[in-house]
Amino acid sequence: MPIATVNPANGETLKTYEAMGEEEVERRLQLAEATFRTYRTTSFADRARLLNRAADLLDEDQSDVARMMTTEMGKPVAQARAEAAKCAKAMRWYAERAEGLLADEEPAESDVKDSGASRVRVRYRPLGPVLAVMPWNFPLWQVIRFAAPALMAGNVGLLKHASNVPQTALYLEDLFHRAGYPEGCFQTLLIGSAQVDDILRDERVKAATLTGSEPAGRAVASTAGEMIKKTVLELGGSDPYVVMPSADLDRAAKIAVTARVQNNGQSCIAAKRFIVHTDVHDAFAERFVAGMKALVVGDPMQENTDVGPLASEQGRTDLEELVDDATRSGATALCGGHALRRPELPGWYYPPTVLTGITREMRIHREEAFGPVATLYRAADLDEAVLIANDSPFGLSSNVWIHGLHPALVLGARRGRAGRRCDGLSDQLSARRRPRVPDLQHDGPRQRTGQPLARPARHDAPRAR
Repeated sequence: MPIATVNPANGETLKTYEAMGEEEVERRLQLAEATFRTYRTTSFADRARLLNRAADLLDEDQSDVARMMTTEMGKPVAQARAEAAKCAKAMRWYAERAEGLLADEEPAESDVKDSGASRVRVRYRPLGPVLAVMPWNFPLWQVIRFAAPALMAGNVGLLKHASNVPQTALYLEDLFHRAGYPEGCFQTLLIGSAQVDDILRDERVKAATLTGSEPAGRAVASTAGEMIKKTVLELGGSDPYVVMPSADLDRAAKIAVTARVQNNGQSCIAAKRFIVHTDVHDAFAERFVAGMKALVVGDPMQENTDVGPLASEQGRTDLEELVDDATRSGATALCGGHALRRPELPGWYYPPTVLTGITREMRIHREEAFGPVATLYRAADLDEAVLIANDSPFGLSSNVWIHGLHPALVLGARRGRAGRRCDGLSDQLSARRRPRVPDLQHDGPRQRTGQPLARPARHDAPRAR
């Protein structure tokens, strides 16, 4: 696709960009390699000073950068401001904690006595230039959650952003430049997807991180595996949202609406499949549908807008096809179900939609719906709810609304795939994502999935003789 800013609220192409040629990409790779040689030797204090300065600048730019994101990909401007604020918070979090996170470690003697070494030390060292292939749905956050820990670890960054958010991509390079980072610490590569493979194969690029679709992740993982390079991947999601009879239905339904339509429904970690115990299914459905119908769909620049346009015309077409396949196969739309094509909404809008009567044969049961479309399931009991929740190739997170026993304890007795899929649990007293450390640590130096962005080095002292 062309590298361009196209306003999804009206389909107008505002600005187009030429992709960088081989000479410019080569210049930037050389610069990244050269900058890393010196930047890797800087102190944590110096890196923290630079990152804190970048956070301060981002706070100053918050209003303008929010409008820029909204213009490029359509999220409501209030949510765009919140995204910018979250990024600044994450930058300060890493600036304060990176040194401790990457401190040398000395395992207990009892843990290493079988090695024959008299002393063992684990050290974390930067890898070098890291390629980040990032998506458009959270155009600032997805990059900052990679860049902040990577830069604090002593790495340098090369950003290949989605082709529909070029202004955000260029802003990020400028942000780190204005903060005082050495030239080459963070560079944006305005390139097409076809150029990614050659860059990933370049020996100067030491690692890669990608957030995006399964095909994109498969391509990056394949090349990285062939080249034996470290990767961190986050791919699609179709998260289950389980509601049991003991739940507070009013609160569960209210949170369900937000969980499904945040970011216009274009979030990999959003709740998408709503699995409700038969005893409260109808009561929950009534509340949930009423909440979805009450949302304001419109101009994302307006402060009262809840749901803006989808980011691209193709994205809306893909969503339409999923919904149409389901309704042709017997599903019922309790609200929404058809794209909005009205003179006052000339962009790529799709209404909040709730589908019921879903079967395993429908595409929407197996595929991720990237837009404000929820699927509603009826479960006879918790065991069936877990089976439905796990009848998906996707993971990422889960919600379980139940009173009394903690959901993790309940589901722990029903291991199987549930033990792997239902890994982001919450009860009705903490249904929203907790403000916990991993909320900011994702893609950090010690990422819990994939590989770390700082190389651990093991140093065994000479054996005692």
